[in-house]
Amino acid sequence: MSFLKRLFGGGEAKPAALKEHRGDPVEYNGFTIIPTPFNEGGQHQVCALITKEVSGEMKKHRLIRADKFPSLDDAIAVSTRKAQQMIDEQGESIFR
Repeated sequence: MSFLKRLFGGGEAKPAALKEHRGDPVEYNGFTIIPTPFNEGGQHQVCALITKEVSGEMKKHRLIRADKFPSLDDAIAVSTRKAQQMIDEQGESIFR
């Protein structure tokens, strides 16, 4: 690919190294957790999207941790568990 194509956005929309995977949504204490680990350096980094409707408005928080796993299934499980832990500790204040 030429330098000009990369410079002006003719390349990939998202680098292959940061490809995101989605696990099944999980309902937890009124929140929805969507595990979204992404590929970083050949491993899957812990990441999740936490959402909840508050006063008629959909609130979102993106949780990213430094933990990485070779297995996508492990990364999805840990992403879900870390999001549940954050909800238990902070509740709706995560949206501030």
